Amino acid sequence: MQELILLRHAEAVPIDKAGDDQQRSLSARGEQEAQAAGRWLAGHGAHPDRVLCSPSRRTDETARLALAAINNAPAPQLASEIYDASPGELLALLDQHGDADTVMLVGHNPGIERLVALLVEGRSDEYRGMPPGALAVLHLNGALEPGNARLDAFWSP
Repeated sequence: MQELILLRHAEAVPIDKAGDDQQRSLSARGEQEAQAAGRWLAGHGAHPDRVLCSPSRRTDETARLALAAINNAPAPQLASEIYDASPGELLALLDQHGDADTVMLVGHNPGIERLVALLVEGRSDEYRGMPPGALAVLHLNGALEPGNARLDAFWSP
């Protein structure tokens, strides 16, 4: 893997409207955020070879709306490990997909923001935050290991 695109799900409806955290859908604003993330990715020439997505409704909707802007984008692969994952668990999952040049992972905080910190800074407690719909594009300098990535771009709606 040479490039990793980390996308946090866009704004979701409050849990009291969905009843179940896994079933929370995107709000109208969240739909716009996800589409804007897709336009940003397409405008910057991003093209993931593989897309891994948490099985929650809001992440699936975010992935599908963002990928709609990218020509010939792969279909998201749902990965239950992403929901409520620690940075270490996300690294273990990503390690299984090292054969792809560019992997996009659509997930949740705090796992996503801490994974960015772990890969770039070498420590997951150095995270700076990723608002809903934000994405980070990382270039890996060799192996998928803490402190072995460069943050090439950060975008938020």
